[in-house]
Amino acid sequence: MTPIKLIAPTLFGIESVTANELRRLGYSNVTVEDGRVTFIGDKQAICRSNLWIRSAERILVKIGEFSATTYDELFENTKSLPWDEWIPEDGAFPVKGYSLKSKLYSVPDCQSIIKKAVVEKLKNKYKKSWFDETGPLYQIQFSLMKDKVTLMIDTSGPGLHKRGYREKANIAPLRETLAAAMILLSRWKTDRPLLDPFCGSGTIPIEAALIGANIAPGLDREFVSQSWPQIPKKIWWDARNEAHSLIKKEKLEIRGSDIDKESVKLSKENAYKANVDEYITFENVAVKDIKPFGDYGCIICNPPYGERMGEKHEVEQIYKQMEKAFKQFDTWSQYILTPHEDFQNHFGKIADKNRKLYNGMIKCYYYQYFGPRF
Repeated sequence: MTPIKLIAPTLFGIESVTANELRRLGYSNVTVEDGRVTFIGDKQAICRSNLWIRSAERILVKIGEFSATTYDELFENTKSLPWDEWIPEDGAFPVKGYSLKSKLYSVPDCQSIIKKAVVEKLKNKYKKSWFDETGPLYQIQFSLMKDKVTLMIDTSGPGLHKRGYREKANIAPLRETLAAAMILLSRWKTDRPLLDPFCGSGTIPIEAALIGANIAPGLDREFVSQSWPQIPKKIWWDARNEAHSLIKKEKLEIRGSDIDKESVKLSKENAYKANVDEYITFENVAVKDIKPFGDYGCIICNPPYGERMGEKHEVEQIYKQMEKAFKQFDTWSQYILTPHEDFQNHFGKIADKNRKLYNGMIKCYYYQYFGPRF
């Protein structure tokens, strides 16, 4: 198959996690940039990466890249790209994107110019002057960063964090892609216990179960490129059949707990929808009352922030409860995501490692405390 340049956008801080996932899937020429990972694949790679990548936000086809400081340059360079190799005669091709630190700073103007250029390219191919755009969706995305234009087509549709199991969520839920990245960064081993004492809507335990059972996170959802004529349906069928064949029936010891009864109920519902309820136990327990179960496990959690609870003092009291409760887990590794820059002082312990991550637009710190068998 013809090589295709692909881009996997990520939340800031987890680019290397996505790069490692792509390498494990067998893809080469993986390049890490801020907020994105590029790689080389084929049509099968579009299907497999959408199904399997846990930490990326979507999968994009890279159509081209060039520098532009005038609208004439933007138009001519855009028009020269092979849009006609992807967009069929009836294809819908809306344009969206962003511009940062560039001379062409007006996003609406850039959208209009890119749209006109693509139309001109397609006119040459299909010998018509008007396109009804009633067919499959080819969402064009552009990024303009320091006068460098990157033009892409989205293959995913709704973001990859939308696995399909979390129709309902509590206030300020953790994005599924970030939860998966937190677990992958922890190097949790599936033969060891895992606990999230602030489970909320169950995202961390559910993502852990999907990882532990080797269930592709996109297996229960659809992707916009499934309707593209360029990708034969057999390639999608083969990719899904492969994913089904690789599911493992593992004995996993994963627990989630929360002080809020409704959160525990919601977590159970979401785990059922994700088909991983057999792997997880959810309990209505406050963090101060948690107890170890087994040795050498992992606590992975996203405790409440001041932004969510309104009172910084209340959050800091929770951190002190965590300090006392987590001391019982002396053989466990502990991984805590919070935006609180002074967390370590309230927790009473300096982390072995600290990594900056972004939960949406909130800058957070992933404090990592390694156990004796890390």
